[in-house]
Amino acid sequence: MLRLLFLGDVVGEPGRSALIARLPEWKRDWALDFVVVNGENAAAGRGITPKLAIDLLRAGASVITTGDHVWDRKEILPFFEIEPRLLRPLNYPPGAPGAGTIVLETAKGKIGVINVQARTFMQPILDNPFPMLDAAVAEMRQQTPVIVVDAHGETTSEKIALGRYLDGRVSAVLGTHTHVQTADEQIFPGGTAFICDAGMCGPVHSILGRTIDSIVGRFLSNLPASLPIAAGEVRLCGVLLEIDEATGTALRIQRVNEPGPLPAAETARS
Repeated sequence: MLRLLFLGDVVGEPGRSALIARLPEWKRDWALDFVVVNGENAAAGRGITPKLAIDLLRAGASVITTGDHVWDRKEILPFFEIEPRLLRPLNYPPGAPGAGTIVLETAKGKIGVINVQARTFMQPILDNPFPMLDAAVAEMRQQTPVIVVDAHGETTSEKIALGRYLDGRVSAVLGTHTHVQTADEQIFPGGTAFICDAGMCGPVHSILGRTIDSIVGRFLSNLPASLPIAAGEVRLCGVLLEIDEATGTALRIQRVNEPGPLPAAETARS
């Protein structure tokens, strides 16, 4: 049995620091074989830099997925050519830097990861993910039945459709992007684990990781505004999967919603 941890969108320095502090402990205590982290909001809440990607990999991430903010930090573009464990959505047109898939060898056999972006209410609108997933999954299954898909999208309907469409062909379809963990974790009849959104690794007292006042003010005024990352208590959200490495069938999916380490100021007061 393979134990895989999937963590939702890491938001800014609070999310990064908490995850980097907790992940080595979880790998040991939970006997993890593989870790997938969505890092597209790791750099001050938008995009990811080479340094931050390296920090997450060194902390124990096996693969980093992304989404619609993948290109927000321009210095990341050349890094895709030298770090295949950093993925961008599969359904970008030909010529985009990097790749949307990877297969890695582990002690439990080969594990494949696919990063795809949904289209409803998403910008930019990318190529249709359904036929592109058909081709990517068929090719990947020639190497391994253990395949995890990060479905980065806004609507529950499209992410459920992707999960149902791939049921029995991949081990898991796990949603990201909304930063709000859903309570619909399940295993579909064909053996594919699913959740609409894994949630975020970021500040609790916030709106999607941003300061409350800045987001409320934006809704009130409709004017452009700075949206700083919130501070304080952090929660680390995702799912823990158990997968039959011989068949790729998901045996168990469990939501993870764990506290990060206390911020330094709170630690000093306690």
